[in-house]
This record gives sequence, C-alpha cells and structure tokens, in this order.
Amino acid sequence: MDDYELTYKENIIPFSREELINKLKSALTTSRFEHVLRVEQMAIKLAKQNDVDLELASIAGLCHDYAKQRPDEDFIKLIKKYHLDDILLHYGNAIWHGEVGYLMVQNELGVQNIDILNAIKHHTTGAKYMSKLEQIVYMADYIEMGRDFPGVEEARKITFHSLSDGVAYQTKHTLEYLISQNKPVYPKTIDTYNQWVVNSDIK
Repeated sequence: MDDYELTYKENIIPFSREELINKLKSALTTSRFEHVLRVEQMAIKLAKQNDVDLELASIAGLCHDYAKQRPDEDFIKLIKKYHLDDILLHYGNAIWHGEVGYLMVQNELGVQNIDILNAIKHHTTGAKYMSKLEQIVYMADYIEMGRDFPGVEEARKITFHSLSDGVAYQTKHTLEYLISQNKPVYPKTIDTYNQWVVNSDIK
C-alpha cells in the first residue's frame, strides 16, 4: 500500500499532522500508535476511492483510538458529566473508547468537525445511519494491513468493491463472533445489523 503523508491545509484541527502525530504518540503504546497509523493509511485509500475528503479521513483515522488506553474512571466521569445513556455503564473500554472517547478528542484535541467525531464515536459499534467517512473509519479499523484473522482478505476485497457491503460484512461477522463467545452486544450494534446486514447479500 502506498504511504500517504498529508499536509493539512483545511484548518479542520488547530495543528499540523506532525503535531497530531506527536500528541497521539504520547497518548498510546507503540503497538496502538502503529495501528492508528495503519488505519489512517487505509482510511485515506478508501477515501480516495469513495470521493471523501482525504484530510477528514486522515484525521479521523489517526484519532479513532485516541482514548483507547485511558482508565475506566475517565470514561465513567464523562458518561455522568454529559448525561450519556446509563446503559454505557454496563459495558467497558471496547465500547467506551468510541462511544465516549470522541468527547476526549473534541475536548482535548480541539476536533470540532461533526463527521470526524461521529466516525470516532461509531468506529466500533457502527450506527444505523453512517456517512461515507463513518463507514470508511469503521472499515479501515477492521481491515488495516496489520489485521490478520480468518476472512480479512475477503473483507478487504469486498470493501474495495463496495464500502456498504464491507460494512455489512464486518457487522455480520462481528455479531456472529460476539454471540459465539456469549459476549454482550451493545444495542447500537443490533441497530447497525438491522440496517446494513438484513436484506444484504453478504455471507
């Protein structure tokens, strides 16, 4: 895959890509930091194919896991402060780092673009309605080139043929995995399934 290093020119965030990279490097472990770089690259590639602004894709891809390694109490404070749905308290970091973590990106990194914030918010659970950028980050996180799980090559092939089919594929297989492991399913994931998978041709 080609490496893309964009020069931010649209004033979407109050600093350069290099400055953003440095902030992420200090917030994440090395392995997590390398993951977000790969997600950014995949997001840019998908954005180019789907006529989505590359700078938006870069920022959203880089920031999607900004809150991943924050302590639980940080999320719980935000859930209570912003009066978010109490059901969140029954879940953990896997859900919180997106559904709550976008607020940290907004408050700490100064990201105000609603499409980027929604892409971060929904990158794990998906949502009933997702913009192209949201779909891109949802899929880039799933198929970035460091991922190695049964079906990932098929997921990449499907996604580059049809972004919405990629969303359906990921959602279906993630839900199958959660059920097979007797893990709780966040309600928004069910909404994503009903919207994107039901009546699709994805196997």
